[in-house]
Amino acid sequence: MIRITLLSDTHGYLDERFIKYLSACDEIWHAGDLGTSDVADQLASLKPLRAVYGNIDGQPLRLQFPVDQRFLLEDVTVWIRHIGGYPGHYEKSVREILHSDPPKLFITGHSHMLRIQYDKQFQLLHVNPGAAGKYGFHTVQTLVKFIIDNGRIRDMEVVELTRK
Repeated sequence: MIRITLLSDTHGYLDERFIKYLSACDEIWHAGDLGTSDVADQLASLKPLRAVYGNIDGQPLRLQFPVDQRFLLEDVTVWIRHIGGYPGHYEKSVREILHSDPPKLFITGHSHMLRIQYDKQFQLLHVNPGAAGKYGFHTVQTLVKFIIDNGRIRDMEVVELTRK
């Protein structure tokens, strides 16, 4: 059993109100647009960090993190990519991969819009945790907590903060 805290689109800002959620997990996953190496370092100092770079991330973050993270954890195949779309509206390159090798859990960021949706076509769970940072059009900062346990994704919880 692994407890995950998932966030995205911090854009260089890590809200201290999220620290208690980040500290209470086994791993932190970030779906891109970290914004600064300082945010990556803060997250990595709390728990093991798996992250991808996003479109606003500069060269230091692109050297530190890949565009894709794909791995197997507790018998669940996971794919994290910053810009990937969502069920029915995936990016072209994503659709091609989903047709040949779909994961069980597909995580994206970029849109700043929280979305948790089962995709029947590819038999996967799509999760976009929304935006945890303060930059963008969103009015609520969000992250998602869940457990991966022996092939199951369970106990999914959305944490919302009113934007400062």
